[in-house]
Amino acid sequence: MRQTWRWFGPQDRVSIDDMMQAGVEGVVSALHHVPTGTVWTPEEIAHRQAEIATRRDGRPSGLNWEVVESLPVSEDIKKQQGDWKAHIAAWKSSMQNLHAAGIEVICYNFMPVLDWTRTNLAWERPNGARCMRFDLIDFAAFDIHILARKGAAESFPPEVVEAAQKRFAEMTEAEKTLIAGNVVFGLPGAAERFTLEDVRAHLAEYDAISEPQLQRHMIDFLSEVAPLAQELGMRLCCHPDDPPFPLLGLPRIMSSEAHYRTILEAVDLPANGVTLCTGSLGARPDNDPVKIFEALADRVHFLHLRNVRIEGTAVMNSFFEDEHLSGHTDMVAMMRAVVAEEARRRDAGRTDWSIPMRPDHGQDILDDIGREAQPGYPAIGRLKGLAELRGLYHAFTRASA
Repeated sequence: MRQTWRWFGPQDRVSIDDMMQAGVEGVVSALHHVPTGTVWTPEEIAHRQAEIATRRDGRPSGLNWEVVESLPVSEDIKKQQGDWKAHIAAWKSSMQNLHAAGIEVICYNFMPVLDWTRTNLAWERPNGARCMRFDLIDFAAFDIHILARKGAAESFPPEVVEAAQKRFAEMTEAEKTLIAGNVVFGLPGAAERFTLEDVRAHLAEYDAISEPQLQRHMIDFLSEVAPLAQELGMRLCCHPDDPPFPLLGLPRIMSSEAHYRTILEAVDLPANGVTLCTGSLGARPDNDPVKIFEALADRVHFLHLRNVRIEGTAVMNSFFEDEHLSGHTDMVAMMRAVVAEEARRRDAGRTDWSIPMRPDHGQDILDDIGREAQPGYPAIGRLKGLAELRGLYHAFTRASA
């Protein structure tokens, strides 16, 4: 298992030197400043590689850019509107340039409008740690009363609608502004930032797009890019919806094992694969991330290992980012399954037997608090998660030796 770490570039409050002290083996990054739909040039790729390879004092770090997360898929591609064909061509050109630079794994997602959604980016736990949280009542208050989406109340159970009305009535203007900003925060480091008016405009363009239609659009996209990835020897891996249930009236097409099977079978190439995120898939009680991994293991090209604590029994529920070894996912069983899959691949002679993994997210603890790193990406909280996951991995690999 290749131990990697996500880095958002020079503006990241967690440095290359910090990563080295954490003992990571490779770096996950992207060109967040490049507008979606345009080509990642060889020069920009090389510049990011040089930044990763260099410590603060100019000495070599020994680290390489090993996984792209994310090469964004534009809203035009998802909706098949506007410049979507030109954007696919740019995506393919970017992929070729990444291949020429020696990078083989590309993580992406096909979530409409927002890459992930939380209502609180620094929720305090009883021990003083901070974490990200999705509160269903707060989200319903945002959707129904702040965004004022037409028909929003019909998306929630009556008891949630009633609780959201009460919660909204008690909110200060500052609290309303904070929740709205948290919900539309999107991907940290991305070139775009959405206002409420931007969100309303995007939602209106998805009114006529159903779940089956969005699936067809994704299959059309993969039918273009996956054969090229296969030819180049690259691996594409789609991240699941986060959270994995419908929001804002938008279609969700990567929230379950069945969703993944639809896409993998429609474009049945080894290059067309999965980013198995235990936190995203684990945010609904009818998903067992360990069983999903075992079912799709042959096509899992990248692992995000994190945990969430679900606060309800319905598909749509509140949850928060728990410690890595706590929460919905049995991380011990997950690591056992990963070690078994790597052994199977190694015995089969696969060159991709070592699956890249990053300790996804983490709680802000100790000196993380006040550092103002990207939400979900603290230094010490991720280091703690990585150490715990590394310990599990070593235990299982040595036991099987």
